[in-house]
Amino acid sequence: MTLQFIDSGRRMSQVAIHGKAVHLAGQVADDASTGMGDQARQILEQIDALLARAGTDKHHLVSAQVWVTDMAEFAEMNEVWDAWVSPQHPPVRAAVQAVLAKPEWKVEMMVIAALPES
Repeated sequence: MTLQFIDSGRRMSQVAIHGKAVHLAGQVADDASTGMGDQARQILEQIDALLARAGTDKHHLVSAQVWVTDMAEFAEMNEVWDAWVSPQHPPVRAAVQAVLAKPEWKVEMMVIAALPES
């Protein structure tokens, strides 16, 4: 099976494609001065863009992992998620409270998607 990387740096890649699986690195907001809902929106836009570059989209999500810094804001993130995710094809998902690498980040998301059948 082939292995392809997109947006690779010294430490990590943003996307790794192995066979028909597209793995995204954890995504965080570019503008972390905003609330959890807006950070979630930014992240989902980044996920859309990265999936498109890899040749797939949110309708092919297999799984998602979500880390939030404060469960008191969890509903705000879920509202944004629910408006974005495909209701016909919601992925399996885990969401936990965690301390993220930078204190201004309120949410981080990582997904795996399948490439569409050709």
